[in-house]
Amino acid sequence: MKKLLFCFLIYLLQSCASKQYLKKHGFSGEITRIIEKTYVIQNNQKKLLYTKTLNFTKNGRVKTSKTLDSLDNFIEKTEKRLWFEKRSYPYKLPYYCKTRWKPKQRERISCYTQKQYKQNEVIVHYTKSGLIDKIVDNFSTFYTHQYQYTNSELTKIIVTDKDSNLVNTIKVKCLSKDNKGNCLEQKKESTSSDSIYITFFTFTY
Repeated sequence: MKKLLFCFLIYLLQSCASKQYLKKHGFSGEITRIIEKTYVIQNNQKKLLYTKTLNFTKNGRVKTSKTLDSLDNFIEKTEKRLWFEKRSYPYKLPYYCKTRWKPKQRERISCYTQKQYKQNEVIVHYTKSGLIDKIVDNFSTFYTHQYQYTNSELTKIIVTDKDSNLVNTIKVKCLSKDNKGNCLEQKKESTSSDSIYITFFTFTY
């Protein structure tokens, strides 16, 4: 009976545990904090869109995060709780997001309000090495984001609708890296909008 209970608890913990953020995004080293500054290129000038600060647990999961716009107004805050993640916003009710592990290297991430109204849900598929393979939206856009890699480095994201029609192709290129192999400057080009985005990463090890 004790053995059966132990097996059930292990299964329950695995079903609620999320993949390590650092691993699934291809970061290496013992990172405790990442600051991301994302700019859009307009008329050959960089315009700051947002700044995101992520603080990590010892096992590489997001403990807290905070996203600010160019005027330092907060857009989103997240807090890791025992069984879920709380996401707070300035002008709407917070979301409570739960991750459930599914067979065949998949996670289901569902977000609700406190009154249990579902707000969004995605299925995240992973490669055998633990990187994101694709993200399928099951609630709002119903878009699928397919991730492509070269030597384990993200190079392209292909976005399709629920009928498999192409919506967007995002080309991704790392322009510089630090001595641990983590990207310091990343460029993204969107073919649907002809937009170019540059993200600068600052790591605390």
